[in-house]
Amino acid sequence: MSSFDHFAALVAKNFDRMSKGELFVTIDDRDLVWDAYLAAFPEGTNPMFRERTEHDCSCCKQFIRNIGNVVVIEGNTLKTVWDVSGAPAPYDVVAAELDRLVKSQPITGLFRSKEPRYGNKQTIERAPDGTDIRWDHFHGTLASRHKTQSPAEARGAYASTVAVFKRGLEEVTDYAIDTVLDLIRSGNLYRGQEHLAVIQGFRQLKTTYAKLTTDSERDAFVWSNASTPGARVRNSAVGTLLQDLSEGKDLEHAVSAFERIMAPTNYKRPKALITQSMVKNAMATIKEQGLETALERRPAKLEDVSVNNVLWVNNSVQGQMKDGIEGLLMESVTQAKPKGKAEDIGIDDFMTQVVSKTTAMDVFVRNALQSNFMVLTAPVHDDVQPLFKWANNFGWSYDGNITDSIKEKVKRAGGNTNAPVRVSLAWFDRDDLDIHVYEPNENHIFFGNKGGKLDVDMNAGGRCSDEPVENVSWVNPKDGVHRVAVHNYCRRTSSPGGFVIEVENHGQVYQFSYTGVVLDKQTIDVGSFTVRDGSIVSIDFTKDMVGGGISTEKWGVNTEQFVPVSTVMLSPNHWDENEVGNKHWFFMLDGCRNDEPVRGIYNEFLASGLEKHRKVFEVLGEKTKCAPTNEQLSGIGFSSTREDSALIRVTGANFRKDYNVKF
Repeated sequence: MSSFDHFAALVAKNFDRMSKGELFVTIDDRDLVWDAYLAAFPEGTNPMFRERTEHDCSCCKQFIRNIGNVVVIEGNTLKTVWDVSGAPAPYDVVAAELDRLVKSQPITGLFRSKEPRYGNKQTIERAPDGTDIRWDHFHGTLASRHKTQSPAEARGAYASTVAVFKRGLEEVTDYAIDTVLDLIRSGNLYRGQEHLAVIQGFRQLKTTYAKLTTDSERDAFVWSNASTPGARVRNSAVGTLLQDLSEGKDLEHAVSAFERIMAPTNYKRPKALITQSMVKNAMATIKEQGLETALERRPAKLEDVSVNNVLWVNNSVQGQMKDGIEGLLMESVTQAKPKGKAEDIGIDDFMTQVVSKTTAMDVFVRNALQSNFMVLTAPVHDDVQPLFKWANNFGWSYDGNITDSIKEKVKRAGGNTNAPVRVSLAWFDRDDLDIHVYEPNENHIFFGNKGGKLDVDMNAGGRCSDEPVENVSWVNPKDGVHRVAVHNYCRRTSSPGGFVIEVENHGQVYQFSYTGVVLDKQTIDVGSFTVRDGSIVSIDFTKDMVGGGISTEKWGVNTEQFVPVSTVMLSPNHWDENEVGNKHWFFMLDGCRNDEPVRGIYNEFLASGLEKHRKVFEVLGEKTKCAPTNEQLSGIGFSSTREDSALIRVTGANFRKDYNVKF
């Protein structure tokens, strides 16, 4: 065997071993390898036929141009066909130089070819004297996995996967992966089990990738693992979820976007959207701050409240108060509907000029005030750590478990709250509800025809709010009947649903609530209102809407009549000379008792150190509701952020008078 025949055999054996794995190339200019081969021979050692200065054997040239730049990846390092041992001189020098050159370049693509083999082991040439001359050549046979009729297409597809895989490894965060895995294990991701194995595999790949220290190692890792199931996860539906979470998008919004792709339109998520890691982190904070006992809530009683935090109290109940004074007898007052015109007065003047002379107080509870019903809440245990932004740990909850006014939300969203006539829609989840108003001339006001009247349209794609509103307002409303409907354009959550319609007529506000679930694509006929001479003269909402002018019973109180007031106080965030957030005035009513559990914890109340756990506290608030009790401070409340009014009858030593109190 000649020295070259020995060298060619070593290269062929190496290529056969490499072909059992995936093959790649590092140099696209194939002539560069051929030129490097010729230049690698030490001076005077190039044994070319007939002492030519260039090797022009087409067989060897074909092999070197097509196989000389091929590598296999073993343990994140590159191996070439030139990585041989025992090659005779001068081929040992040539092999070492080609091995160095090919390894020093980055991988540029997958190796695929139409040809079954390159080069031939031997060829025979007839000499002029008639004898046969045997020529030895480089040679190699391709394994079937490397052969295809469309090499460029195969290389392009693999290169695309490599790019996707690398972006995923570098852009998808560990937080996103762990969060999605938590969602799958807790059953909170639609068809999540289908993605579990892929995401677990991707996490293992990412963990390994993060441990690599050099660019060449990371490059080799990406190319060698791009065919694994998790490599293209970034470009899948669940990959979009991973990317959204990695970019810091809200969990609810990110999962909702995933569900719009994967889930049917009537899909309803079975559980609240929090993960195990979110719960663990929140509980760690709760334990660290000693707040476990502060989470237990109940309706507050009169004896819980210091007399210093009460603006007015009926004489008959003063003795029940914490730090209270001796009670006095109160004269009986016959309840009746208002007669004649009440005197207009602002709440501040009412409290300073009227209340001090009052021995008895009654509020006319209009149906429009049904959403104003509220409960004061307190911690079950004394001396608990502060849970809220204020120190006293008292809270409150309005009917429907809301804490602030619709009008203020509309105003914050940029809606017109100063128009003579306004209709606003409010709901309490990330569904895309839409308000529809049909004017007397059948002009249809909705998101597709706003007409300068629909000025707030929320949750219609993009960022979604947990406290959305929509608003339609008229400067000069047309006379006649205006019909109102609500349509659920896209149901994204599994919340109980429901919504509130607020109608304002020249400063007078009416609210009507729908407490049922609005299914995807369902339209609810709300009712109508009639306008005459620019003002609403009647409101006729459907029986499904709670509100209107007919007397009903709510929390043991009959509406559309006067109800005795036992206590008047500010909201706890304004007790003890504190001024934290919006001010509310609470009028506690005799016999008012909510017999349904109410929330004692709202994210709006939380101390600043707890806001990062808002998703968990949202669930905690739902799961730790205050059970109803016989003794509770319940009544109607008015927010400083909402223009409202109440007819209040006061009785003193020698007078009885009705006031229309403006808030």
